[in-house]
Amino acid sequence: MSLLSERQREELHKSMLEYLHTSNFISAYNALKEEASVEYTPDPKAKYAGLLEKKWTSVIRLQKKIMDLETRNASLQEELSLAPSKRATMQADWVPRAPAAHVLTGHRQSITRVAFHPQYSLLASASEDATVKIWDWETGEFERTLKGHQKVVNDVEFDHKGHLLVTCSADLFIKIWDSQNEWKNIKTLTGHDHAVSSARFMPGDQYVVSASWDHSIRIFDVASTHLVRTIRGHTDWVRCVVPSDDGRLLASASKDQTAKLFDPITGEQKMEFRGHDHQVEVVCFAPISSYDAIRELAGIPNTDRTKKLGAYAATGSRDKTVKLWDTQSGQMLKNLAGHDNWVRALVFHPSGKLLLSASDDKTIRVWELSTGRCMKTVEAHTHFVATLSWGRQRVSVGASKANGADGGDSKVGEEKLVNVVASAGVDQMIKIWLP
Repeated sequence: MSLLSERQREELHKSMLEYLHTSNFISAYNALKEEASVEYTPDPKAKYAGLLEKKWTSVIRLQKKIMDLETRNASLQEELSLAPSKRATMQADWVPRAPAAHVLTGHRQSITRVAFHPQYSLLASASEDATVKIWDWETGEFERTLKGHQKVVNDVEFDHKGHLLVTCSADLFIKIWDSQNEWKNIKTLTGHDHAVSSARFMPGDQYVVSASWDHSIRIFDVASTHLVRTIRGHTDWVRCVVPSDDGRLLASASKDQTAKLFDPITGEQKMEFRGHDHQVEVVCFAPISSYDAIRELAGIPNTDRTKKLGAYAATGSRDKTVKLWDTQSGQMLKNLAGHDNWVRALVFHPSGKLLLSASDDKTIRVWELSTGRCMKTVEAHTHFVATLSWGRQRVSVGASKANGADGGDSKVGEEKLVNVVASAGVDQMIKIWLP
């Protein structure tokens, strides 16, 4: 017995006939027309023209959606089946998985950097459209646009309390914005002779360190806006500069194919990392929580239990690789190869077990630090991925969850840490990845 009605069967036959005729399968066309006893005259303007192809592509799209949903459902079912203690551990080791929880759109050109507020569910994004936008990542809602720069905004970061926001631009200016006073631009720092590519608060938030196309790293006093120190050591554009957690070291990445360490007080170069075959796009210090995994990867004896901040660092380059370094010896510990295009962003997982990298190959890759293995590839964006940011924020658990919605292991008024990742790039979309 046919599953199709008489009308549906006729439409199917006519669609098949139109397809066979268009494809010049004349023998098959004549055979089907005769056997199905269908009167049909080919017409490129008829509703049957291209109908079979359209239906086919629709089916493929639906199949993909079904597969994605089945994968997500299986993952959620597995998570629900775990005991609360195991589920908490799983949350701690969580990494991005498709689909993204929110997709934030509004920038008119490529997004260069994103940064999470340290206390509230706010996210700042910098763009080549010369603006900075503020979003509520928890709801996916747009909050406001900060205008003041005249050219590409290359970096954005909150201070450790979230009271101030620093941005830098190709217009040569570094700006400080007050989040507690209607996001007003309260300070402008000047001194660079070319586009400013990176700006970060030093620990304690008294100073801002910046890097520029003028080959220099500069340190500014936030209160007075005075230029405190100029550090020169690179021979080309300095792409990125970051301070260690204790502020005793600065790590920089440059177009000159090196990464370097500097003493921010004396300006002395402490170490140079050579090994990349192209521009070094990004550098970041490894957190102490990752030291054990890095030592296991590098075969460093367990007798070495140093907890010195800034002992290890990671770099990403246009040579498509990520490299891990011992900052005290300058030795490269591991080369992580797998991306198919420039590596543009790096963030260590809060657990210390993983490293996330973003690339112009449109993916986010998750590396297991203890083995150096790429354990997951997320097809994240439709164009180059330029930035990654990791947030961990305390969220209050509501009464409904206390009544058993999350397994009965939460109490009214209890707070829990929520991991969240943001990615963005040339497709002008910010994606929020939640557990």
